[in-house]
Amino acid sequence: MLQGDYCHEVESYLCRKNDGHLIRIVGPSFELVSGWAARGIPLKIVFRGIDRCFERYYARGPRRRPVRVDFCDADVLDVFDEWRRSVGVLFEKPAADEDLDTSAPKKPHHSLAAHLDRIVGRLVARQTDPATASLDSEISRTIERLDSLRGVAPKARGAARARLIDQLALLDGELTVAAREGCPADVRAALARDAAIDLEPFRERMAPAVYQQALDAATDRLVREQLGLPRIAYE
Repeated sequence: MLQGDYCHEVESYLCRKNDGHLIRIVGPSFELVSGWAARGIPLKIVFRGIDRCFERYYARGPRRRPVRVDFCDADVLDVFDEWRRSVGVLFEKPAADEDLDTSAPKKPHHSLAAHLDRIVGRLVARQTDPATASLDSEISRTIERLDSLRGVAPKARGAARARLIDQLALLDGELTVAAREGCPADVRAALARDAAIDLEPFRERMAPAVYQQALDAATDRLVREQLGLPRIAYE
């Protein structure tokens, strides 16, 4: 996609989020969004970052003025970083763009106990959704296991905390497998095509085996997003 078209898509989305109030992406704002395009940030990731920015803005109370795209930069980059880590798009640090390095672990924005509370709440909500009816037993089992961890999470330290985090990663993987196996073949194929489009800017920098792993992980992520399933792993 050309940078001009990319910026137009972002401008249109921002307009809808601002209840129709148009804020032109020109000057420094155009350079910012063009930079997102040059990095290969998928539009859906940009939109998620904008959504996150608006959620935080609304949480502060009634809006007083439209939100400019510049205010969304940190959220867009955060969501992009989360996406890269989840699908395995990790690079050596380029000399001209040091902030692309993702080798160091990123510190979570919330406590382990708060993470568990949030995940359980989202999974409970999925139990009443027809879209995830085929996963009811797996979701119920996951909630039970997470509930057993919630009591010990606030006091978990050192090795005990590390074991708890490992258990969350295991549960995350099991739920992903269940979602993948329950997804109709035609739906998964369509999502795999979307995932390939998202990964296209990075494909030349990845070995074939690494690309395939990233494609599978990106497809799994889209399956889970379509079903509204949260990421259980704590990173």
